[in-house]
Amino acid sequence: MKLASIIPIFVLALFLLRGFTSTSMAQESRWGSPDEETVKFIIAVEAKWASSACSPQPDLKAVIADDFQGTSPTGRRYGKDEAITTDTKSLARDCQLGEVKVKFFGDSIAIAYGAESWIDKANDGKETKRCQIWTDTWPKRAGKWQIVAAQDTIVPCHP
Repeated sequence: MKLASIIPIFVLALFLLRGFTSTSMAQESRWGSPDEETVKFIIAVEAKWASSACSPQPDLKAVIADDFQGTSPTGRRYGKDEAITTDTKSLARDCQLGEVKVKFFGDSIAIAYGAESWIDKANDGKETKRCQIWTDTWPKRAGKWQIVAAQDTIVPCHP
């Protein structure tokens, strides 16, 4: 068989193979319902994490993965230790969790999109309300949901 006659068959085979693999590789996604147990769990953990600026939350250690990587509003990377440590000398007050939405990708990956606010006190004693939005990545590993990544962004607070 000549090379010229094999090339169209090879190209057709690659095209067909690509079509079959891309549909099988597609990940179904859906928004979680507030009454789902996993969504309730994720929101409860996110509420604890949001309140950790106001009071230490030691049980966060179990839900933030050892290989966690976060990105602060300034663009600095941080790991698990910093994510769960609260400076008790400079606690904020009025920590509030805003709206949280959870999107599932298959049965073992969830992305939580949320907002939170708190009131900080500067060195001069002046208090300022801070607001941020965030995206947290939650894989399910060995039957346990954990946060492996976070991206935080400071935004203007709206009344």
